[in-house]
Amino acid sequence: MKKPVFNGFPAELFEFLVKLAANNNRTWFQANKSQYHDVVVTPMIEFISAMAPRLEAISEHFSADPRRHGGSMFRIYRDTRFSKDKRPYKENVGCQFRHRIGRDVHAPGFYVHLQPGEVFFGGGIWKPDATTLNRIRAVIVDNPTAWKKATTGKAFSGRFGGLRGESLQRPPRGFSAEHPLIEDIKRKSYFAMQQVDQAMACGPQFIDEVEKAFRGISPLMEFISFALELPYSSRLQQRTRVQG
Repeated sequence: MKKPVFNGFPAELFEFLVKLAANNNRTWFQANKSQYHDVVVTPMIEFISAMAPRLEAISEHFSADPRRHGGSMFRIYRDTRFSKDKRPYKENVGCQFRHRIGRDVHAPGFYVHLQPGEVFFGGGIWKPDATTLNRIRAVIVDNPTAWKKATTGKAFSGRFGGLRGESLQRPPRGFSAEHPLIEDIKRKSYFAMQQVDQAMACGPQFIDEVEKAFRGISPLMEFISFALELPYSSRLQQRTRVQG
């Protein structure tokens, strides 16, 4: 089957975000809302739709939902209720292809981020709750070989440069400070991202590069899914346990 075509995001998307950063207020946004829909929302929905069959070929358990509201695209509106930063709008746009069982951004997912001068994509799990985090840590301890294979291979390091995210300063309770993977066990998140030039996002090669990154991070996504007892892909060889 021929892969769906996406010719890239318009340069106007980034221009809009530059203007939004300089005018982050409701009056300006409302006056330019039609442009927001034309150069941000519409192309993002087209990208998500084009990614859907590509993502399904990696794992049918992650959703590329092109709905304008409640789908894979993140809302532009910031939640300012508990923040000192009262700017009403995000100055970036992005989408997350979450596991179908996941309910929010803290679930395992693939991610794409667009911001002037900062374009990146990848996947993993970001700041999960303590129970989820400790389940992943425990499976790392039980399956060190599989974990290292998923996160330290030459292809993984070459594309992503390693894992990202904050870590605890001390080992979490119940885990030995002497464990050879203690630096990974101390992590609060498990994700990796590939960064590219903004210009790539505006060309037809962008969606292919995103697909390559998603395939490259698939072993990490499979490991996290296994740790959380989530299905990953019936197209892969069926496994009852992570070998390691």
